[in-house]
Amino acid sequence: MERRGRRWSTVRLVILTELAVDPADFASRTGWDAKPQGLCKGEACVPAPGAMRADGRLDVEVVAARLGMPLVHDEAHGVWALGPESGGRALTTCTLPDVALPDRSGEAFHFSSLVGRKAIIVAWASW
Repeated sequence: MERRGRRWSTVRLVILTELAVDPADFASRTGWDAKPQGLCKGEACVPAPGAMRADGRLDVEVVAARLGMPLVHDEAHGVWALGPESGGRALTTCTLPDVALPDRSGEAFHFSSLVGRKAIIVAWASW
């Protein structure tokens, strides 16, 4: 999809009324197919033990956990929203390693000095 010369990605929203879904419907809405080797999208497959229920439907809670898909429940309206897969370990922690960088005076600044404080880190490069 393009808009004014920019590419916009399309995120498919999956709204559910129950947490057991038909595998074909799930595949058409997310691109993830349930196969014997696990959940697959193209050539990528993720093992998903327990994802297929005895009745042949997918357990969305298991699928969401295996694929890193956020799953939220709107109790007032009785629906769940399933977000896109994370594609990795994005935002698994907010812990910054103890990095030391030179400050404007050339002295070493240790990020560990900010422990327990909120900080905004601004980076700039001339290239």
